[in-house]
Amino acid sequence: MRVTIKDVAREAGVSIKTVSRVLNNERYVGAETRDRVLAVVERLNFRPSAAARSLAGGKSLQIALICDNPSPYYVYEMQLGVRDRCVRQGVRMLSQPYDRASPSLLADIDALISAAHVDGLILTPPVSDHDALLDRLRERGTPFVRVSPGTCAEGSDAVFIDNERAAAEMAEHLLALGHRRIGMIAGHPGYATSAQRTRGFLAALAQAGIRPEPSLLRTGTFDFASGAAETAALLALPEPPSAIFAASDDMAAGALATAHRLGVKVPEQLSIAGFDDTALAPVVWPALTTVRQPVRELGYAAADLLFAATPGGERRQIAHSLIVRESTGPARG
Repeated sequence: MRVTIKDVAREAGVSIKTVSRVLNNERYVGAETRDRVLAVVERLNFRPSAAARSLAGGKSLQIALICDNPSPYYVYEMQLGVRDRCVRQGVRMLSQPYDRASPSLLADIDALISAAHVDGLILTPPVSDHDALLDRLRERGTPFVRVSPGTCAEGSDAVFIDNERAAAEMAEHLLALGHRRIGMIAGHPGYATSAQRTRGFLAALAQAGIRPEPSLLRTGTFDFASGAAETAALLALPEPPSAIFAASDDMAAGALATAHRLGVKVPEQLSIAGFDDTALAPVVWPALTTVRQPVRELGYAAADLLFAATPGGERRQIAHSLIVRESTGPARG
């Protein structure tokens, strides 16, 4: 027989209204009661009727995740995090890739909202900093949450890590290994996170009294190919760096490939570090030292904010961590 909300209420020892409040993530439910109800929901495999909930609440019970990112690892982890929270909420996730630079971006997202009647959007970078789109969503009254935004607009929910501090910690790690001539491959200039990571890296070097020459600062596009190409340019310098910090794991993997192709030993002759700690980082050779950006947690937190009963202006910071593996070592000599 199909499990009903009455069954959940009876098993949890609460009222049907309390179960409804928990399922809709409403306030005024104690943490112990919420956990007990959710445990019963899981044990009984209770799945509320989406149609009934939609009619009762006047919502479609669908949200959309908007992505424009060259890393499939990032997109996959973000989808998993958002979906995990959606499953708990009984909401369907639509994942849509868009080109931030497309002249039809606003029209395309307008069409998505109108056709799918989504109840809200999660915007990942760089779409999370598309001012015209943010204005359009506010005009429509469509709730949205921004992931890793570069600006702090009033009334805008956002989740993020401290990119500047994270990049500074990676620079400090390389400095502690004795590296003084460190190259950096920054991310795509259209992403606010690129500028944040570059600022953090340069600030740590400045703190150590180091001002890198311009030739050591390269710009990539967050993908394998640009990491490989920019590493080739760095290693072709009359005095190449002893370490390279790439602002994404995909670019760091490209840097490793170029080093292997040129016969440069990692980390004996060249240390290479990345950023993100995607599934790629521990499987390349040597395993990649990187900053762990908990993308899945960011996605979960973004959906959590979107489902909040009182949205508007909350900024939730998620902790990052430095992951040291075999791709970095003491400076040669």
